Amino acid sequence: MTSVVLVDDHQLFRSGVRAELDGLVEVLGDAATVEDAVREILEVEPDVVVLDVHMPGGGGLEVIRQVSERRPAQRFLALSVSDAPEDVIAVIRAGARGYVTKTISGVELADAVRRVADGDAVFSPRLAGFVLDAFASLAPAEVDPELDQLTTREREVLRHIARGYLYKEIAARLGISTKTVEAHVSAVLRKLQLSSRHELSRWAVQRRLVD
Repeated sequence: MTSVVLVDDHQLFRSGVRAELDGLVEVLGDAATVEDAVREILEVEPDVVVLDVHMPGGGGLEVIRQVSERRPAQRFLALSVSDAPEDVIAVIRAGARGYVTKTISGVELADAVRRVADGDAVFSPRLAGFVLDAFASLAPAEVDPELDQLTTREREVLRHIARGYLYKEIAARLGISTKTVEAHVSAVLRKLQLSSRHELSRWAVQRRLVD
């Protein structure tokens, strides 16, 4: 069952969401502040974090920023009363995989959580247009044929390798086996025609895939 942590500064709302999701997904915990949320997420490592946008202390954006620094593969789904374009765009640019409003039903929210866990991008219908319009207005990204040949999981492994994580640490962070990590690294080395972790790290830094 897909696991989640709920982040919202209204206790009554958190309780209501817990009740709605009961039996549909596994709620590992909840938090009312940015500080508590970051600590809870890093401790229990849920598949998805469902979080509000507007909270004291920086809100959902600050939660995403702090968690992503230490758990880059964490997936986030924004659940907010706000449908303002600037809120939607800001949280997606910060790293959330989806944004739904609080008019959503429990069954629909559970489905959105599962889809985000699987890597999909999920939006309430009228919000999807905001995102498409915002990103369509950006300059086209430069095409990198070498990077484009890597799968999403291979890119995640590559970023962790470049940050200096050991295979067993990457496996724990991504929820896969060490052998699977080794297989991804071998595939990346083969595709990029590189021969070592050092070369992989240098390649990733040159393309600004890591800080």
